[in-house]
Amino acid sequence: MAQSPFQDQFQVDRTTALFERPAMDVVDRAGFTAVKQAIEEAFAPGKVEKFLRAVERAGLRIREFEMVLGAGKLGAQAAAEYAKLSNGDQGQVREFYLASVEKVEMPLRDRYFKIYAYY
Repeated sequence: MAQSPFQDQFQVDRTTALFERPAMDVVDRAGFTAVKQAIEEAFAPGKVEKFLRAVERAGLRIREFEMVLGAGKLGAQAAAEYAKLSNGDQGQVREFYLASVEKVEMPLRDRYFKIYAYY
């Protein structure tokens, strides 16, 4: 099926398209900061392997944020603080967590392949 001339003008070059995050204000700054600090602490260079080992031993997948949080792997208070946050704040926390998951160095990701796998 041939493309019409109109379809060509709406093609998007996905290699150069930029994603812009919408500006969202944090509603509960204290709760948001507490959960974010728990995530930062878990992914700190000296502690990340211990965190990954704990996630693996619990039989969890690293990208299942709510499961990891609910299992207490980010600390006892983090789950309680997260539950108090608004939906928008929770979304920003999840996004921060998933970005942190992807920043783990490849040798560690390879060592903990099972928790990183998508199967």
